Amino acid sequence: MINTEQQRSASGSSQSPRSPSLQPYLSVSVTDPVKLGNGVQAYISYRVITKTNFPEYQGPEKIVIRRYSDFVWLRDRLFEKYKGIFIHPLPEKSAVEKFRFSAEFIEMRRQGLDLFVNRIASHPELQQSEDLKTFLQADEETMERLRSQDTGYFKKKPADLMQIFKDVQSKVSDVVLGKEKPVEESNPEYEKLKHYIFELENHLAEAQKHAYRLVKRHRELGESLSDFGKAAKLLGACEGDALGKAFSELGMKSEALSVKLQREAHQLLMNFEEPLKDYVRAVQSIKATIAERANAFRQQCELAETMKLKEINLDKLMLTRSDKVGEAEIEYKELKAESEDSTRRFETIVRLMNEEIVRFQEQKTLDMGIAFHNFSKGQARLASSIADAWRTLLPKLEACSSS
Repeated sequence: MINTEQQRSASGSSQSPRSPSLQPYLSVSVTDPVKLGNGVQAYISYRVITKTNFPEYQGPEKIVIRRYSDFVWLRDRLFEKYKGIFIHPLPEKSAVEKFRFSAEFIEMRRQGLDLFVNRIASHPELQQSEDLKTFLQADEETMERLRSQDTGYFKKKPADLMQIFKDVQSKVSDVVLGKEKPVEESNPEYEKLKHYIFELENHLAEAQKHAYRLVKRHRELGESLSDFGKAAKLLGACEGDALGKAFSELGMKSEALSVKLQREAHQLLMNFEEPLKDYVRAVQSIKATIAERANAFRQQCELAETMKLKEINLDKLMLTRSDKVGEAEIEYKELKAESEDSTRRFETIVRLMNEEIVRFQEQKTLDMGIAFHNFSKGQARLASSIADAWRTLLPKLEACSSS
């Protein structure tokens, strides 16, 4: 993934903790994935290492063991409690059983989890979360108990959560596309944001699709060169003198280039395709927050409308001097308080979203710059290696062809 090491070094995690003269820092590393259990019960555990000088933490360094479901617990808690903040997405689960424990997939997930938790730890509001502190410090038994105690939204199975997420996506897409016409904000800047997010998701998904094809092409070419190299070496063994030697060298060069292509395919996957895929998921998280904002606005409008009806009813009761005036006044005051709370919640979501989109844009610019720089540098390096390898063979092959 992108930039977690740079972020960690910038955070000053090597500083001596608890010193009042130093800047506050919170650095987290997700390391050492280990497979535990067998069969369908098998899972991967990770060491989560926290280094901090925050006084509310237990000490300067803490190491805990976490599994993927613990990260899911943290993200669900933050999404439920911090409306208006874009909660960074988790890396996805492998849908294919045979790839679930492959070294490449495990490393991709480890990097994704590391990025997820560091984005939270570096966020000015999320880093103060009690749930984050629990996640980074509680023992395994406590985490297991907390997961089992969660109810409602938090208790749902992954398939149910995926369906909820798809429903949110569908609903938000309907709002963006204008298919659904509920009570909506008539805010040009908000409409511009929704359109931008919808377009960004499409363009990122298209770029990620072609990045996947590039990775696949590099791998397939590497495999073909490896097979060709073996065949050329066998052909060289059948021939004698200069021609056989040239064929053997051609085979060795092909096999060496195959290794370079496979290595570059892996780098493309980790440093180019995965960051693009991560941003596709990030945009989906933003869309979920947009849906929360739409719900908050709708609730605010519905309460305001209900309050008007209650006010009209109260005026009528007061004119008729009904004995239900007292009861109606209490209901009206309660509804008014609820309406004011709803307005404050909506305004908070709007304020946070405005701050978040600026933060998102800045981070995206940095991350995409790094990803495309790594891509260009890797392709230039690979092209140079391929050209050099073939160039060294040309004199020998030309000598064979001329003789």
